[in-house]
Amino acid sequence: QVQLVESGGGLVQAGGSLRLSCAASGRTDVTYTMGWFRQAPGKEREFVAAISRTNTTYYADSVKGRFTISRDNAKNTVLLQMNSLKSEDTAIYYCAAKFGSLSMLTYQYNYWGQGTQVTVSS
Repeated sequence: QVQLVESGGGLVQAGGSLRLSCAASGRTDVTYTMGWFRQAPGKEREFVAAISRTNTTYYADSVKGRFTISRDNAKNTVLLQMNSLKSEDTAIYYCAAKFGSLSMLTYQYNYWGQGTQVTVSS
């Protein structure tokens, strides 16, 4: 129903910035709650940030104050601006979409992108 494609990952130095993009296609007439998750080697996939259908945002404590999630509904795009990056931010970052309200629970999201690698050197 909805396809998600992430872009913008790469290699950056600690303290640097990176902006991830998630482009949606397919049935984009529906407004979804959108989320970003990440998974580092040997770790479980974890919640990073989410934005509701009414633009309410929520962040994991580990990224609060450094990351900003936003959406441009006209362009069917969700962004994750990442500042003051740390080595522990290194992971594959996934964009996800769900029906209904804001959530940090992985299993509640209905659609997922393929992921984009973010590597932060120290």
